[in-house]
Amino acid sequence: MSVTVDQSYAYCIRVARTRARNFYYSFLLLSREQKRAMCAIYAFMRFCDDLSDEEGATEAGIQQWRGELDDALEGRFSENPVWPAFHDAVNRYAIPHRYFREIIDGVSSDLQPQRLETFDQLYRYCYQVASVVGLTVIHIFGFESPRAVELAEKCGIAFQLTNILRDVREDADRSRVYIPREDLVRFGVDLSNLQHNEAFVRLMRFEAERARRYYAESFPLVDLVAKRSRPSLWALMQIYSRLLDRIEQANYRVLERRIGLPLWEKLMIAGRALAYR
Repeated sequence: MSVTVDQSYAYCIRVARTRARNFYYSFLLLSREQKRAMCAIYAFMRFCDDLSDEEGATEAGIQQWRGELDDALEGRFSENPVWPAFHDAVNRYAIPHRYFREIIDGVSSDLQPQRLETFDQLYRYCYQVASVVGLTVIHIFGFESPRAVELAEKCGIAFQLTNILRDVREDADRSRVYIPREDLVRFGVDLSNLQHNEAFVRLMRFEAERARRYYAESFPLVDLVAKRSRPSLWALMQIYSRLLDRIEQANYRVLERRIGLPLWEKLMIAGRALAYR
């Protein structure tokens, strides 16, 4: 493997800077070592997502990536430049290996059309693709209280529920329906014939309120991570909860356009986070 650890970190930072629309601005508030580690972990996550999202994605491709992960955790690297930095970050912060395998399990489920029946099934999916991300990064943030683990799980649920509300149209076009069928039936919404009507708004409001509860329950996590990391986590939670605000303020018109935060607002949040110590 000709890529050095520093070259690998530089590559991961480029991936995060160009692909992490929300996460990257919180990374800027961390120490250099923490920022590099966050970018390495993000680059791994990005590759995981791409394996299930890109055209022509196959189970064989995911299994190959799973094998590369197992090798990388042991210090054996394929030609993918992410691995040396990833291996260094995982070892430096003693991140449990099982989290990365659970992430791959989660994204592999997206290879087939998704039809979730209950919120319990949705929670499990959110845990695999988002909560384990939170459980990973709190090791980089630093924590001592066991309660941080519980709250990091809830924080991931809040983030992923927000993503699902934002991406309803895009996911439906890919035959992925993450909103549980029990909720669709309750509010009389047929996602095979998407329309922005009263029933759709009621459904979205119900799901948004569910996400709000997870934000409220997880916010004490900010005070449970190491003091130097609190501005970064605070900014990240503010960016995502503000995204949910925007979805609500747009009266859930996610079928017409992709709702997001402008760059100036993310930078403003990052600036305000400096006072959170």
